[in-house]
Amino acid sequence: MGRRDDLIARYAEDLRDKCGIEPDMDLLRKVTIACGPAIYDADAATIAAGQPHELETVRRNFLIKKLGLTDTPALSEALDAAIETYGQSERNKYRVVVYYMLTRHFGKESVYT
Repeated sequence: MGRRDDLIARYAEDLRDKCGIEPDMDLLRKVTIACGPAIYDADAATIAAGQPHELETVRRNFLIKKLGLTDTPALSEALDAAIETYGQSERNKYRVVVYYMLTRHFGKESVYT
C-alpha cells in the first residue's frame, strides 16, 4: 500500500470510529484524490474548526465552488453539523473526512464521477 492508501484507511477509520458512518470507499477514494497534495501537508490536511476564516474557506471553496451549491445559511449549518459529528473536541479533523460528510449530506456524489 502507498502513502495515499494509508491515509484513505485512516480517513475510513475516522468515519467509522469517530463519526459513526460506514464509508463508501469508492467515494472516499475520489474525495481524497480530489484534495490533491494537500493531504500530505499536516496543516492543509486538517480543518481548524475553531477558526471562522477556515470554515469560511471550506464553505466558499468547497461547498460553493467544488460542489456547485448556492450560498445559503444551509451551507454553514451543514458544515457545523459535520464538525459536530466529527466531535468538537477532536483535535485533528481531516479535511477529506469533512468533505466526504458534506458531499454525502448534499447528495453531490456525482461531482466525483
